[in-house]
Amino acid sequence: MNELSRRRILLGGAAVGAGALLTACTSNTPSENTQINTNKDDNAAPGQKVVIGFSAPGADHGWVAAITSNAKAQAAAYPDVEFRSVEAGTDAAAQRAALSTLIAQKPNVIVLLPHDGKELNSVGLQAMRAGIPVVNLDRAFPDRGAYRLQIKGDNFGMGLAAGTYIGEQMKAKGVANPIIGEIPGIDSLELTQERTAGFNEALAGYGFKVANRRPAEFTADTGQRAATEILQALPKIDALWNHDDDQGIGVLAAINQANRKEFLMVGGAGSKAAISAIAADNTPLKATVTYSPSMASSAISLARLIGQGKGMSDLVELQVPKEITLASETITKENAAQYSKLGF
Repeated sequence: MNELSRRRILLGGAAVGAGALLTACTSNTPSENTQINTNKDDNAAPGQKVVIGFSAPGADHGWVAAITSNAKAQAAAYPDVEFRSVEAGTDAAAQRAALSTLIAQKPNVIVLLPHDGKELNSVGLQAMRAGIPVVNLDRAFPDRGAYRLQIKGDNFGMGLAAGTYIGEQMKAKGVANPIIGEIPGIDSLELTQERTAGFNEALAGYGFKVANRRPAEFTADTGQRAATEILQALPKIDALWNHDDDQGIGVLAAINQANRKEFLMVGGAGSKAAISAIAADNTPLKATVTYSPSMASSAISLARLIGQGKGMSDLVELQVPKEITLASETITKENAAQYSKLGF
């Protein structure tokens, strides 16, 4: 055997050896490197007792009222949960004081819908530093260290869903340049701005834009006022998005008063009244995009798991995730019956 052949054999053997070593080091076999979910769905079985503290603003709005009622009902469904609710008062300062008292009682977990996420951020930090996990419900704390879990609706997604529905409807009707109105809620709120941004982005995908926009304040009275103004400003409308179904009661009242039925309307959040009107199909309201207060029920269920040191049975991970954003779904006549149980 000549020297060249010998070198080839030696180099080939070294390569095989290096390849075997590399394979051993990376453990790159499916049996060693793949995780599958083998958890049994036993989370609903009674377990360690969990004391859940809860605080939400007063029920001056149907959606907020449903947040509290859903939380109470979900807690009552678990024999191993003790539910301690504290009054939130009329502003962030009052809620802060009530929560400080709750923190001193040392519950296992706190579920909190703040008056204002930025103003209550310090309370979240206080609780977390005291070893009490916080479930931040809907109105986000800016500091990630102020919560163990944040569960909220998708405001941008609401706008996307509403704009997509309107875009598809206009396309189906052959309306090339539709006149579109928008009635948001309180314009200074970040959530309102996110909803509008999503709406504009969806419409732009169809080459459409909003012709007139009149903010309301999440109440029936202000919804009626804003709708009256927009109807006067636009002698003809093809589509209208109202961000909130509670203020939508006033919007529909203004529409009836003006006897305007030439357009379709999309609502927001998914109230029982809106879902019933959509199912009946006897008003301009043809759809609503969800922002369901059922998130409060989910928050209590997840707070219980956090208190018991459990993860979600459908996930491989051993802990509840850090953040959950609920999808905004579109309710129409075709699926209204399915979603009616989630209405508030």
